This record gives sequence, structure tokens and C-alpha cells, in this order.
Amino acid sequence: MPSVLDLLTALNPWWSGRPFEAGIRREKYFTKIQKYLETGEIVVLTGVRRSGKTTLLFQIIDDLIRNRRVDPRSILFVNCDEPEIARLENPLETLLETYRRDVYGGDAVYLILDEIQTIEGWERWVKSLYDRKQFTLVISGSTSYLLDSNLSTLIAGRYLPVHVYPLDFAEYIIFSGEDLPHDPVTLAAAKYRLLHLLGEYLREGGFPQVVLQDDEAVRRDQLKAYYDSIVYRDIVRVNEVRNQKALGDLLVYCMTNVTSPYSYRNLREVLGIDFETVREYLYYAEKAKILFEVQYFSYSLKTQSRNNKKIYCIDNGLRNAVSFRFSEDEGKLAENLVFIELKKQGREVYYWKKQGEVDLVVKNPDRSLSAINVSYTDALSTREEKALLEFADLHGSGVRECTILTKDTEKREGAVRYVPLWKWLLGAG
Repeated sequence: MPSVLDLLTALNPWWSGRPFEAGIRREKYFTKIQKYLETGEIVVLTGVRRSGKTTLLFQIIDDLIRNRRVDPRSILFVNCDEPEIARLENPLETLLETYRRDVYGGDAVYLILDEIQTIEGWERWVKSLYDRKQFTLVISGSTSYLLDSNLSTLIAGRYLPVHVYPLDFAEYIIFSGEDLPHDPVTLAAAKYRLLHLLGEYLREGGFPQVVLQDDEAVRRDQLKAYYDSIVYRDIVRVNEVRNQKALGDLLVYCMTNVTSPYSYRNLREVLGIDFETVREYLYYAEKAKILFEVQYFSYSLKTQSRNNKKIYCIDNGLRNAVSFRFSEDEGKLAENLVFIELKKQGREVYYWKKQGEVDLVVKNPDRSLSAINVSYTDALSTREEKALLEFADLHGSGVRECTILTKDTEKREGAVRYVPLWKWLLGAG
């Protein structure tokens, strides 16, 4: 087994001036992290595994060295998921002691801890470091347990979260080597190219390394490997799941049936899994940030709880790699994509159904409501518009806007806007 110093040297190539890969910059996240670093609070990156958190950390390190002229040895990066680190006794204390003794004993240290949730008892250790005010602390983790853990209680008000998702459509365009239109004229001129890219994005999703891979078979294998890693490391291992077959059956069923209403009773009957296990496993999947349950919209909590829920997946590519797929999937994928985009915006999302159905009811920051139906076609049915108007009639002045997201139809019919999905995703609709 290599020495502790050998491990740290391998993880921190900038100490010896060796090159390292910083990847394509994702400006929205990068700029936010930069601002947060100036506050002195702990910066916490969370997000599904392989969404690009580690690359963002390397980009921050690259910026500190190149642009801020920070001493490279004052930056300690630790991938806590490394098996050799997990085998150490008191790993975090041991690593820091070796670093301070053998590498850098000065002030203004940047301590960057990736996938920290794998180290038992990390919360109190991070709190202790924060209290010393010697370090700028950046930590990352792949599950919601990171912020639901004791860390929240121990340092309430002392950390700033950054939620990292797979690529959005604008980022996907850039990662695909294309120019992103920035004004109405270039946007209109690029319409057919953007429609083509959106079709690919719907199918392959937005995991950064998958998008950068040219070979379709390799992309599919990568996504299956991601899925296996997420399920084992962030669900099975974290929660000590014993019935892995039942878990696997439930996840595949839910991914196949994204956007469809379901009840726990229905899942129990279809899969032969008891009620409490269904509830528990879906909770684990949401903590691992791969599946999200959406409630029925009602101002009555009792009515909400009595109605079926809907399920969405963090990424269409991940969903397609492991689910049973059907010919009508393009519509499901478009709705799933819209939900994830709303999730990235921090919106509170529901669905609604009476005579008609509203795919997504969005509670806006001012408490008004937006109603969205996703109809990824230009052969539009009147039922989509009727459902939105029914919802608006019942909820009156509380409804700010009604929108139908289409393939390429753009118009307004009374209170309903028709917006092409590609425009909406780029914030131009």
C-alpha cells in the first residue's frame, strides 16, 4: 500500500507542476462557487454521482493557481471515495496531519474534500476545522444525506449549497462543440440545428462525460455503469439494502414509467413488494438524486395524500439505458426534461387532474401558479388547452400563466401560450 504522502501527491498533481484536466467550464456553477469562496463559509456541492462536481472542483483549483496566483501547495484535494483512503485509521485527521507536516504548513489553505459522505464522522471534523478559521473549506457529496446529516445542525447558517445537475440544454449545445445563439436573429437561424440537437439530448441526456463520448455503444455502457454505481454506492451501501432484486425491479419499473401516475398500492401489486418497502426504497432513490416523486396539486394536504403521485428521473440518458422503452417515449422524455429543468430552477412542482390533466403545476416564488402541458408534437390536440383552461378557471387569479410546450409551434390562443420546447429550455420562449 502506498504511503499517505504518496496518496496525496497522486491526488494533487499541481504540487509538482504536473498538468491536470479541468474540462469545459460550466459558467453558472463556476461563477457561483467563486462568489461563495469569498464569504469564508463552507461551500457544499451536492448532486447525483457523475454530474460533474469533481470537474468543477478542478476548475476552481485551476482558477486559484492560474488567475489568483495561489501557491499550488496551499491547495489540498482529497477524493474520499479512494479505497486506500477508506482503509486509513482516522482518515481525515491522518491526511491533514501528513499534509501540514510534509507539504504545506502555512496559512490560507484551501481544503477540498470530494465525496466526503463516504468517511464516517466527517461532520464533526468539518465543524472543528471551520471553527479554527484556518481553512477555506469546499466539500462535495452525491446524496441528499450530505445536507440532511448532522452537518446541517452543527453548522446551520455557516454553509452555502451548490446543487449540481447533469448538463442543461444550453450546456449540452456547448459540450457538443456548437455555438450557443445569444440573440433572436442567430437563434432563429439556428432553429433546425437546435431541433436536431434537442432530439439527441432527449435520448442521451446530459451526463458530461457521456456527451463528450462519440461512440454510441460506449455511451450506453457508461450510463449503465453510472446507474450501477449510483444504486450500489448511494442506495444499497448507504442504506444497507438487503433485497437488492426488489430494489432493482422497483427502480426499473419507475424509470420505464416516468411521468405516469402511480400509487404505492399499485406498485405493490405489480412488483410483489410490500407497501412499506416500496415507500422506503423510493425515499432512498430520491436521496440518491435519481428519482423524484411529485404530488397531486391541492391546497388540501388530505386531498394531496389521497391522490396518486408521479415519478421523474434525473436524466433521460440514464433512464433510457436501464428501462424498457416504448414507441411513445419521446413525449415522456420531453416532460421529464421539463420537470428536471424546473427542479434546477428550485421550483416547487406538482401535477393536477380533473376532467383534463395538467402535466406540471409550478408554484412560483410570489406564490402564484403556472400551469404547463408538454406536447412534443406539432399535431396538437385541443385537450391540452382545455385542461389548462379548466385548471385556470378553478384557481382563478392565482394562475399567472398557462403554457403548452411544443415541438415547433409558437402562438397565443387567448390565455394559453404555445412555446417550442427548444426555445423554452434556452430561456427564449
